[in-house]
Amino acid sequence: MYIPAHFAVTEPESLHRIIRDNPLGILVTPIASGLDANHIPFEFDPAVGKLGLLTGHVARANPVWQHALDETEVLVIFRGNEGYISPNWYPSKHETHRLVPTWNYEVVHAYCRLTVRDDEKFIRGVVARLTRRHEAQEPKPWKMGDSEPEFIDGMMKAIVGIELSISRLEGKAKLSQNRDQRDLQGAVDELRKRGHGPLAEVMENSLVS
Repeated sequence: MYIPAHFAVTEPESLHRIIRDNPLGILVTPIASGLDANHIPFEFDPAVGKLGLLTGHVARANPVWQHALDETEVLVIFRGNEGYISPNWYPSKHETHRLVPTWNYEVVHAYCRLTVRDDEKFIRGVVARLTRRHEAQEPKPWKMGDSEPEFIDGMMKAIVGIELSISRLEGKAKLSQNRDQRDLQGAVDELRKRGHGPLAEVMENSLVS
């Protein structure tokens, strides 16, 4: 990934925030015909291993777990806040007329070693953790015990667990940091008017960081 110095994200807490807030990762794996990509919700534990551990599951019918041999190097992409930025939002544009449209975004690339975990205890643990996290805001969170054991047993047999040990993290946050303060603030204000609060917030945070 091309990362100009002023867009580089190196602080662990910023990298972890992007992963945690955007758990649907794009798992890119090598296959005989080239590359394959699968969209998978991951559980992230930064305390395990050198740089953290990603865990998830895929359908048993998905050939990714058979093509990706143990310890295969793979890439997982986590996309954060993103959005279009018009040059009209920059005050200096109206003075110089020397600005063009752009797209702001946050992204983390996690380079990992993949291990297939086709055992029921691991799979149940992954499903339970993902469920607890994503059901936490529900008035009455769903849990596996809400369904008949036979049904859940059948679902567990239909999926395979994967475990990805992170060996390298690359982060990029293109948030108009290369513009002067009034231009950046102008873009932040316009994003908020258009209902893009999360992107406006991270851009505004870059003003004071």
